[in-house]
Amino acid sequence: MSWFESFILGLVQGLTEFLPISSSAHLRLTAAFSGWEDPGAAFTAITQIGTEAAVLIYFRKDIVRIVSAWFRSLVDKSMRGDHDAQMGWLVIVGSIPIGVLGVTLKDQIEGPFRDLRVTATMLIVMGVVLGVADRLAARDETGGRHRAAKERKTLRDLGVKDGLIFGVCQAMALIPGVSRSGATISGGLLMGYTREAAARYSFLLAIPAVLASGVFELKDAAEGGHVDWAPTAFATVIAFVVGYAVIAWFMKFITTKSFMPFVYYRVILGIVLIVLVSMGVMSPHAGEPAH
Repeated sequence: MSWFESFILGLVQGLTEFLPISSSAHLRLTAAFSGWEDPGAAFTAITQIGTEAAVLIYFRKDIVRIVSAWFRSLVDKSMRGDHDAQMGWLVIVGSIPIGVLGVTLKDQIEGPFRDLRVTATMLIVMGVVLGVADRLAARDETGGRHRAAKERKTLRDLGVKDGLIFGVCQAMALIPGVSRSGATISGGLLMGYTREAAARYSFLLAIPAVLASGVFELKDAAEGGHVDWAPTAFATVIAFVVGYAVIAWFMKFITTKSFMPFVYYRVILGIVLIVLVSMGVMSPHAGEPAH
């Protein structure tokens, strides 16, 4: 991997990780359209450590408060009803699905799931799901025609059941094209949560999953020697800087704006990709490393 490739791929990772458009799909497509080799699941997982570092810094006050309350709740029974302590447990509970599926489906994630036809299908399907969820949320917030506005749930309403559902939604992002934030935010909106609550829990929930995945891939890469370390580290730093700017913008954006621009983008990109593959302009395995 050249330094130019690592810069572009790090930029793409940072720009797309927190937007509901799938960073893994965009890394895959950037390589395919550029004629580069697919950076692979290991590169994606390692560079995501950079974007998760941005989450840690952006939400540092929330994270310190949650972690502190969670640890205190282990020895102080009076803390177990504290919202922050409960959030700590809910992040753990919500991380179980992706942890289990990430290990059991590792071969599929690094193989069949990277087929561009799968990516295109997921871009379209999850785009439609996000669009439906967004419209339902907008209808509740405004009240729609001839009905009163409906109060949506906040993170204080989050329980174990909803936490697990969020977790299952996050696990779907193991397939390129789904989008971690897109799936979890869609799930949250469909369960009746506000846009801000769904996005905030989505980002907090991603921390243990992404960091664990990154460390796991780092270990495998160190043993297998199949990662270009210097360019990958450079891409990770780029992803961190750009990712922090994007998350700050996105959290402000969702308080007043609809997700529909992302929906249209996903559907159009998915259709274009299907057309290109169907016409033979692109191979469904374009850019994949030779086996």
